[in-house]
Amino acid sequence: MTIGIIGSGLMGTGIAQIAAAAGESVLLFDTKAGAAEKAVASIGDMYRKLAAKGKMSDPDAVHARITVAPSIDAMKDTRLVVEAIVEDLDTKRDLFANLEAIVGDNCILASNTSSISITLLAAKLRRPERVVGMHFFNPVPLMELVEVVKGLATSDSVAEQVFATAARWGKTPVYAKSTPGFIVNRVARPYYAEALRLLNEGAASAASIDAIMREAGGFRMGPFELMDLIGHDTNFAVTRSIFNAYFNDPRFAPSLIQQELVEAGRLGRKSGRGFFDYAEGATPPAPQFETPRPAPHHFSIYGEDPLMAAMVVRLHSFAQVSTCPHLIADNATLLLTDGKRASERAPCERLSNVVLVDYASDFGAAKTLAVTRAATCTDSAYASAVGLLQAAGYKVIRLRDLPGLAVLRTMSMLANEAADAVNQGVCTIEGVNAAMRKGVNYPIGPLAWAEQAGVVRVREALQHLSEYYGEDRYRTSPFLREF
Repeated sequence: MTIGIIGSGLMGTGIAQIAAAAGESVLLFDTKAGAAEKAVASIGDMYRKLAAKGKMSDPDAVHARITVAPSIDAMKDTRLVVEAIVEDLDTKRDLFANLEAIVGDNCILASNTSSISITLLAAKLRRPERVVGMHFFNPVPLMELVEVVKGLATSDSVAEQVFATAARWGKTPVYAKSTPGFIVNRVARPYYAEALRLLNEGAASAASIDAIMREAGGFRMGPFELMDLIGHDTNFAVTRSIFNAYFNDPRFAPSLIQQELVEAGRLGRKSGRGFFDYAEGATPPAPQFETPRPAPHHFSIYGEDPLMAAMVVRLHSFAQVSTCPHLIADNATLLLTDGKRASERAPCERLSNVVLVDYASDFGAAKTLAVTRAATCTDSAYASAVGLLQAAGYKVIRLRDLPGLAVLRTMSMLANEAADAVNQGVCTIEGVNAAMRKGVNYPIGPLAWAEQAGVVRVREALQHLSEYYGEDRYRTSPFLREF
């Protein structure tokens, strides 16, 4: 069938590129004179580069499947039109109203919107049941995810056809209900929000938190470098939009730190400065790793935790490790964080030299671990703890003694938001796990992580965060309580 694409910016061009490569005939239209022609030429250049690398055969034949539409009237015989124009409700509504007067009754009208309600887009049309969201991620040729978003009127048949089309184009489609942020933009909010809160409370520097989330959490980019890449104007606008759309739910509250950056024009890479300085010759800030300490001969790990098994193997190479709770004076006791502060756990468990270790997605492979210490922990005991972890091959970053440290609190909040999306019928468990892996390159789906780490651990972490802050922000999703 012939596919119509309206808009020849980055998204429209990318959609045209993958559709033609999958065998579709594509009509590309843009209201700006010469824009579509320029986009088609750039696609041809990309195809030839792919062919030179052995990733495509006969690039000219594939390129020939894309035609510039002289006017929107050329969409008359298409069976699917995907709009990728400016992110504005009225502009998109006007476009769909014009298209409805041109295309046949069987033509599906799809929007690449990342945030606008599909229900709103379709509400004034004669046939709202054929309007559906087909949300691609940038860059389209590389990102695998497509959110297939159903509005209140979208027919199951239309959604199923778009789902099948996205799969045929080599993408991983997931169904989503039309709610603010759909899946990815909603569930991803805690990745930024918890980092911003940690920075605001002086837990560590932005560069240190980034290192922890990359080298312990397993994320490809830390939250601050990712916000700098996205652009703070864009990221802040999305956060505010979702916050307002959910009637000021504190889980989505924007950060004053990010607002300040936007007001100062420090938008990230696009402006040359955000959390970090991107000017030519600027030195990137380094994470604040602990200085080298000598390794002790004996060290105690309080209790047994299967998640720490890989770490214990590394520790055994350098010291005698016991799991008994009886300690020799001045020896440190290593505990995996459960969401409480170290200074709360020390008296509760009748221990003084408590050093809490943050969660890691893989203790065997992790390069960095975050730690904190109880107020009663002696300097010598803390030095012993750091020295042992360093001898086992970990770089160590000390955080202020805040609940949940960095990885555990962030992953718990991601899992909680994913659980709420499932609880509210926005998506399935499989859908949210796939969406976060394929849409934003998370190392593991948030609910898959909750299962791996232990749902009880996640619920406890959220409870401790809620008790410490006294905020509804950390309320546990009903779905997570039963998961």
